[in-house]
Amino acid sequence: MDKPLDELYFIWLYSQVGDPDIKNPARTYWRIFKHLFTKEFVWIVPNDDNRIEDGRDLRYEFVGDLALKKVDQDWMKLGCSMFELLVGLSRRLAFECDGEPRDWFWHLMENLDFRQHNDRSTFDIAQVDEILDRVIWRTYDYDGRGGLFPLRHADRDQRKIEIWYQLNAYILEIG
Repeated sequence: MDKPLDELYFIWLYSQVGDPDIKNPARTYWRIFKHLFTKEFVWIVPNDDNRIEDGRDLRYEFVGDLALKKVDQDWMKLGCSMFELLVGLSRRLAFECDGEPRDWFWHLMENLDFRQHNDRSTFDIAQVDEILDRVIWRTYDYDGRGGLFPLRHADRDQRKIEIWYQLNAYILEIG
């Protein structure tokens, strides 16, 4: 193994939602993905820890795909990054309503207004952090606007509902 484990894993995660072999900076997202990879998701609403486990499960898949031996168990138990959260959610969305996880990932990126942040663009990391913090700390609007799953007709405060139920309400609304 020539590269450090984190770097291999990051490239593997990137390959789940994009093509790491593309060289055109207008079509690559290394910078924003790296930032998502370094920002930890923490849960403050009961049962959102399940979404952290979805993110961590990606590590087990990665280890299996690369047939890695003797991976440090402390690494496997590290917190879930926002990148892992988004990949995990995109897989859940694909399972629940068909489609490809890759397409759902980009749908989530659009909801967060990150789609335009390719490697050619200039963007403010502080602004990206503000959006990520809004998602993590649930400071988006009652109807989910500003978060992962904005609703047109929210019947409950989305800031107080676990992500799984937000996801399902979103599916029903866009379905």
